[in-house]
Amino acid sequence: MTRLTSSLSRRERPRPALTYPEVGATRTPAHLPEGYHHLRHTTAVGHGRADFEAAGAAVTTWRMHRATGAGVLADAGRAEPGVTVEVSAGIGPLRLGVPCSVIWTAYEEQRTGFAYGTLTGHPECGEESFIVDLDPDGTVRFTVTAFSRPAAWYTRLGGPLIPLLQRAYAGHLGRALRRLVSE
Repeated sequence: MTRLTSSLSRRERPRPALTYPEVGATRTPAHLPEGYHHLRHTTAVGHGRADFEAAGAAVTTWRMHRATGAGVLADAGRAEPGVTVEVSAGIGPLRLGVPCSVIWTAYEEQRTGFAYGTLTGHPECGEESFIVDLDPDGTVRFTVTAFSRPAAWYTRLGGPLIPLLQRAYAGHLGRALRRLVSE
């Protein structure tokens, strides 16, 4: 009986809410909302259909994030709208988990990926997309697009350092994906 009650109380708890009003804005990366730091980072990760499919699978199944050393807890094995994801970094008590929800996905002939938005408890507020494109010349490109602003005292305190760390992490994701594609 206790186990059943415990499960029910977990289900009855309200899900964390998205923390920003511009939901889905990374679908049109040329027009990101004002009042946020913007990030656009593109890396060539391979060439041809096989590399595109490998890269798309690594991005949408969380493998790319895990390859950077990040922890990933997700409601599902693949990115789909509404899936809750917690990405974490650090060690022991210094480990920081950031809750997000998948906002949109792209499973198309020449484009694969997803975007997630920040949930209550995330130190930033905004949205980030992870997209793999197959260019007409066969080049496979991975692009991270994001808009964010501080939502916690320590990210506000971090000031201009936070966007630099985000850009560095986007580059780290691109290098990890290139490695996964070449395996």
